[in-house]
Amino acid sequence: MRFKVDEIARFLNAEVIGNKDIAVDRVSKIEEAEPGSLTFLSVDKYENYLYTTKASVVIISKEFLPEKQLNTTLIVVDDAYQALAALLEYYNHAKEKLRIGVEQPSYIHETSTMGSDCWLAAFAYVGRNVKIGNRVKIYPHVYIGDNVNLGDDVVLYSGVKIYDDCVVGNRCAIHAGSVIGSDGFGFAPQSDGAYKKIQQIGNVILEDDVEIGANTTIDCGTMDSTIIRKGVKIDNLIQIGHNCEVGENTVMAGQTGLAGTTKVGRNCRFAGQVGVAGHLVIGDNVQLGAQTGVTKSIGSNETVLATPAIEYKRAVKVYSIYRNLPELRQNVIDLQKEVREIKKNLKQDI
Repeated sequence: MRFKVDEIARFLNAEVIGNKDIAVDRVSKIEEAEPGSLTFLSVDKYENYLYTTKASVVIISKEFLPEKQLNTTLIVVDDAYQALAALLEYYNHAKEKLRIGVEQPSYIHETSTMGSDCWLAAFAYVGRNVKIGNRVKIYPHVYIGDNVNLGDDVVLYSGVKIYDDCVVGNRCAIHAGSVIGSDGFGFAPQSDGAYKKIQQIGNVILEDDVEIGANTTIDCGTMDSTIIRKGVKIDNLIQIGHNCEVGENTVMAGQTGLAGTTKVGRNCRFAGQVGVAGHLVIGDNVQLGAQTGVTKSIGSNETVLATPAIEYKRAVKVYSIYRNLPELRQNVIDLQKEVREIKKNLKQDI
């Protein structure tokens, strides 16, 4: 798709310095851009590339003042990074608008309904009594079980599986290979040492504006719901157990895992490879550093690190000591030798 600079500037409510009639058809990194591409500058360390880039158009922030002559057209905005994010969203929506209709072969049960301007790609499957909102995009090889409810402007990428009875709110995106509503890990130990499966009959509820990364799994509740609240952003390769609840606008980086019945508050930030034990409560505004292992509940507004999780500043001190353990060990050995030598000399003096 091609966009003229003037069109982009109107969308961003921005000023153009240079050729308003030039057009671009792709977005590139500033250091790798070629003619016909758009790029942006938001970090000072990339400023040198601005004077050598081959990009046709560069988005910059108002406070930036070039020190050298430029050979490119500028779009001047309040915040270059936010402007780029808005522009990419605009581009993506424009692209998605081109996908409308039902491709064959695909299957949608006669009891299911689909709103206006939707796209059901080839090899997708829609079960019984499914309600699909307006402008929903369903990519190839998506499976939607019975009684699922999809809101407006939902995007389900290739290979997504949504089990029976799950609810997906408006403007949610679920990326390739993710599974929503699979069975929770529930098994009852038996007297003979075997395990009997506890049937999982609940569902998953995704509220509005949730985004789920690729190959993530969210288990259904045992009898009720696993709930992902409004605005949550979940990365690739994440496991969320049965009956968990994740609060509004919380974000989780890759390879994080929540054991069953964990309750996470609002506006939390989980770095990569965080693990949280089951039946714990994480308060609002909590930040968990990479590879943190949480074994006890955490109050609101705390920043923690390490396994088991401890307060961030204390964890930094612990790691500092840990790095110096070989030297500390040698110091102890040397002190022990000195003490033995002193004792020996004292005995000789007596």
